[in-house]
Amino acid sequence: MRKVYEDAQAALSGLLRDGMTIVAGGFGLCGIPEHLIEAIAESGVKDLTVVSNNCGVDGWGLGKLLDRRQIKKMVSSYVGENKEFARQYLAGEVEVEFNPQGTLAERIRAGGAGIPAFFTKTGVGTLVAEGKEHREFDGETYIMERGIVCDLAIVKAWKGDHEGNLVYRKTARNFNPIAATAGRVCVAEVEELVECGKLDPDHIHTPGIYVDRIIQGRHYEKRIEQRTTRKRPA
Repeated sequence: MRKVYEDAQAALSGLLRDGMTIVAGGFGLCGIPEHLIEAIAESGVKDLTVVSNNCGVDGWGLGKLLDRRQIKKMVSSYVGENKEFARQYLAGEVEVEFNPQGTLAERIRAGGAGIPAFFTKTGVGTLVAEGKEHREFDGETYIMERGIVCDLAIVKAWKGDHEGNLVYRKTARNFNPIAATAGRVCVAEVEELVECGKLDPDHIHTPGIYVDRIIQGRHYEKRIEQRTTRKRPA
């Protein structure tokens, strides 16, 4: 089966529709699928539910979808660095389902592993636990969290081959590996696309069995959310 596509628009062709759910890899602006997000923004698809650690920043990353009013609901653990996100939330223009970060990661991982639900102590006694099943194990109270499976997963890797095997680099190996498993269809973009057999099997983080389509992206901006510097010593 041919997995390599010419560009992001071609790779997403036939997959996008209004009201769908999308899980996106990345952490802040690190390791985000820049080109796939841009293609989704240009498509005009709307009423999206997006599962991601955060929602980019104003005008960049998933923030582009916010600016165009394409997101109906965010399932996230952190929503800082984005004034437009805060404005839309406070104005009731976007729904937000907050998750403790570890819980969100485990919900995505569980969905990709075929686990429909699990119990965790995180959030017990807080607003996070409202409306959720409580159960005692060994004298401790836990709440049930559901695994997450989305219509589409979009991820970004450092290297990939024509079969969709992916290698992430350093901090970009954040939510990307689990996000790749939690979509009914997974589209990946990579900085470098190589022939099959060129990747060391011991270095592969996402096996190609999870990836349906892949593109080689170019001209990555890799923006920094908050650039902090100090003066050089005299």
